[in-house]
Amino acid sequence: MSLVGLIAQADERGLAASGLACLDRCIPLLGGADDLLRPLWGNLTEASDAADWGELLGQVRGKLASAAEEGDEAELLARRMLAAAPDDRCAAGIRLWADACSVASLRIHRLLDPAADTSPVDSCREGGTEGMSPLVTAELRRQVTVLEVLAGHGAGGLRRALEVSTEGRRVLRAVVNRRARGRK
Repeated sequence: MSLVGLIAQADERGLAASGLACLDRCIPLLGGADDLLRPLWGNLTEASDAADWGELLGQVRGKLASAAEEGDEAELLARRMLAAAPDDRCAAGIRLWADACSVASLRIHRLLDPAADTSPVDSCREGGTEGMSPLVTAELRRQVTVLEVLAGHGAGGLRRALEVSTEGRRVLRAVVNRRARGRK
């Protein structure tokens, strides 16, 4: 199934995890610590109160508020992902946010990949993979995996979703570090 189809079928937890995973993988662009979003991940478990999501999100925004409000396009896209996150993870806006995070994360990976990527983001989200660069291909695979794991296992799939996100964050952090070294 295409990424667009998986997002359309996902429940609120799956949507929140999907958006959060995209944001988590892009945290290196914002200078955030690897565990910065861990409380939000914990809020997605069955034992957690969804009402705490907004407060936890506010704490994350506060920790990243001191970071520069400007940057290149990839950094701005990551900032917009965080800013657009709904304060209520059970609200109707969570689907729109998850979808927007998917698009933004793919664009970020395209911007950061030194290999030429000629595939339209919408096309790859629908299943067309021709012309996709390796970094974008891997990000698409991670997004699909997160949604499939949560659709198949519910809250029990959160650990695997977090592992997939952590792997992607490490890859993006390496790309960001290599890019920074190239600018010096």
